[in-house]
Amino acid sequence: ASQPVAGDRPRSAGAARRRPAMPDVERFSEPLKFLPIAYVACTTTGLWTIYVVLHCLPRLQIGASPQSADQGWRLRTQVELSVFSGAFLLFAVSYLKSILTHPGEVPSSRQWEYSFESDKMSHLVREKKKSGDRRHCKWCGKYKPDRCHHCRVCKTCILKMDHHCPWIYNCVGFHNYKYFFLVLFYAVLECQLIFWTMMDSVIRSIVDGLPFVTMFFLFFGETLALFLSLLLTTFWGFHIWLMFKAMSTIEYCEKAMPKNDDEGRAVAGWGASPYDRGCYGNLCAVLGDNPLLWLLPLSPPAGDGLSYDAEEEGLLSPHSGDLFAGARAARGLEARRSLRPKARRAP
Repeated sequence: ASQPVAGDRPRSAGAARRRPAMPDVERFSEPLKFLPIAYVACTTTGLWTIYVVLHCLPRLQIGASPQSADQGWRLRTQVELSVFSGAFLLFAVSYLKSILTHPGEVPSSRQWEYSFESDKMSHLVREKKKSGDRRHCKWCGKYKPDRCHHCRVCKTCILKMDHHCPWIYNCVGFHNYKYFFLVLFYAVLECQLIFWTMMDSVIRSIVDGLPFVTMFFLFFGETLALFLSLLLTTFWGFHIWLMFKAMSTIEYCEKAMPKNDDEGRAVAGWGASPYDRGCYGNLCAVLGDNPLLWLLPLSPPAGDGLSYDAEEEGLLSPHSGDLFAGARAARGLEARRSLRPKARRAP
């Protein structure tokens, strides 16, 4: 958060002095930033072509008589192709929605417009400065809701910002995080499926002495699928961990920075988040309230991205501007829960 500096307009009695906001920036106004998207499109199309044309079609034995065809291989390949096609379709839809869905920004309403005068709306947020006022953005000229951060690439404040992703030419935030999470899930599923099922075709290409071009592309597809599987599985696993911890990537990085406890000892405080709602609640906060739609690019989580529920209150220090200043209190959360009386129990 910034303070008024030299060059700001002087404060006049009885009048609010507001920092001018940055001009609106049109999305997708820089064509070169579409190159990572083009790379993803080419890579996925190439893997799809290799898997379907060089692996699935030969094993489907199209044109072979029922007597000469291996029905076991044909049935297995039909199942593999069905799963792969479904995953590819869901990946494509999720990827498009992660690109086209705006992650969310601070509303242009008076209650979020920054003023140099005393902040009388600090009760709207949990995250505050040491003075007790709301955080504000010196570039956008607006107050920041909880979990909101300014993206210098998108040139705006993003609600529940996780990170800026060049692969989708967009920020990952409140409204498109589910689609980003599903992109990772279906990408991992596809790459793992390609690697484990196409291995037999790679071996057979050597044993049967297939043409060099066919053998090369099978090896290339298998190697690329292995590399992407290792990379994406690790990244997706990290986001699963973040989801169950009710943290964003930015909040994880902030927690990773050493802080001192009351006795001056450094603590990291990875164990608790002020927005933790329990395992099921954290799942719903990311994937939506309907479990039947969790793995579909539909039904995003409820809410407006401006306020968040928490399982426990009081994890934030009322006199601290640090979001995680109450993490030490959360270490005794389980002990407090064990001492609380059971509620809603029938007599």
